[in-house]
Amino acid sequence: MFDHGFVNRVEWAVAGRAYPGHDASGDRGVVLDAGGGRVLFGVLDGLGHGSGAAEAADRAARVLAENRSEPLDVLLVLCHRAMADTRGAAVSLASFGADETVHWLGVGNVESRVLTAGPAGIAVRATMLLTAGIVGYRLPPTLQPQSIPVRPGDLLLMSTDGILADSDGAIDLARSTADITAAILDSYAKDTDDALVLAARHRGATDPVA
Repeated sequence: MFDHGFVNRVEWAVAGRAYPGHDASGDRGVVLDAGGGRVLFGVLDGLGHGSGAAEAADRAARVLAENRSEPLDVLLVLCHRAMADTRGAAVSLASFGADETVHWLGVGNVESRVLTAGPAGIAVRATMLLTAGIVGYRLPPTLQPQSIPVRPGDLLLMSTDGILADSDGAIDLARSTADITAAILDSYAKDTDDALVLAARHRGATDPVA
């Protein structure tokens, strides 16, 4: 699975594949225009792999598409209710605002971070603080989104646990998000799970050139 494009002033790309030998993947990347200059990103990792994991992730993806303008904590609660009769999933959500701020919230083990160009190379500007739980089975008692300021050119990177943790080694911030996600999937996807990575970059006040 490869997809990429622009929403408003945000460049994005998603790359993923199923557990080797299986047709269905339980990992999903969601990219939605949430209105008001906001772009909603979601990475969903259905528990396990195969059709059961895919069903859980698809259920959450539909909920996000139908309720995209809601706050992140409300979206997680809605996903939780909709997946009550599924395996459940790890879910991380991020919203790029028109004010060049990332708001994010995650339950489970979908990792998210913002990378920036520093004097010594790529630096991690911020990492999402994940809370334990399984959306659809057990939510934490408190869901508190965080807000992270970003600069044009900073990269939001979200990945399921099918991607090895040291994948920053494949990143060249000068490349497109499509190239970055393809390189990470090619070099850092595990052979023992579904895998998916999503990258997004705010291009600043200038509209992208077609």
